[in-house]
Amino acid sequence: MSYECPICREALVLEQRQWCCQQHHCFDVAKEGYVNLLPVNKKNSLTPGDNQQMMAARRLFLQAGFYQPLSDRINTLAVTLHLDKPDILDIGCGEGYYSQRLQQATDGKLQGMDISKTAVRYAAKRYPQLQFCVASAFDMPFAADSFDLMLKIFAPVAESELRRICRPGGYYLSVTAGPKHHYALKQIIYAEPREHPLQSGQLEGFILQHQERLQWQLQTPPGELSSSFLQMTPYAWKFSNEQKQNLTQQGVSCELDFFIELFQRQA
Repeated sequence: MSYECPICREALVLEQRQWCCQQHHCFDVAKEGYVNLLPVNKKNSLTPGDNQQMMAARRLFLQAGFYQPLSDRINTLAVTLHLDKPDILDIGCGEGYYSQRLQQATDGKLQGMDISKTAVRYAAKRYPQLQFCVASAFDMPFAADSFDLMLKIFAPVAESELRRICRPGGYYLSVTAGPKHHYALKQIIYAEPREHPLQSGQLEGFILQHQERLQWQLQTPPGELSSSFLQMTPYAWKFSNEQKQNLTQQGVSCELDFFIELFQRQA
């Protein structure tokens, strides 16, 4: 997988331990194997994306297998597309849990991308057989028509970028929150909790091929795994200290509801 320069959009070429373009913009390959292609002027904070604490919590929780049914379903859908050694992009790959399992299932060439340098550093170190970069999903450092399959789990992304980098006839797998996702947590936080609205199923330049909801009841044991789960949810900062302590000591029981959509790029 090659890159485009995030500054001038020319092709980047790997020279020893640097990706460089003809305009002499160069980006070092870190010792873990990833490259940072997020220009300073495109950061929305000093350290965008998940911080060390959030990433560690997510890593511990995912490695315990609590979200494996989602990973398995994604992989099954990808395999049924019968793509021959596809070029795959995992948008918002985090620490690489879904990336690594998807690559194994499809035997594809997988590129992981996330705005969090902390997460990408861990992913590259943990899964050296995959390729990772730090970049923004609103200005991706890839040439047009680069990917056969793109995966996005909860990450925000620019639809125009999806159209640009997906090959004609290629696929886009999107995972968002279903109506009941984490509803029990909302009941603790809000006086009048609301369900997540479902998306319309429309994406310009793509044809919707499949929609489904994947649901099950999560039950975490008391202690560290419950604490890790709470830290990786979007509600982590809304709980009071007492609520966090009670949920950590008792374990968490809540609904998981994922809305999965498969789109195909129009030729």
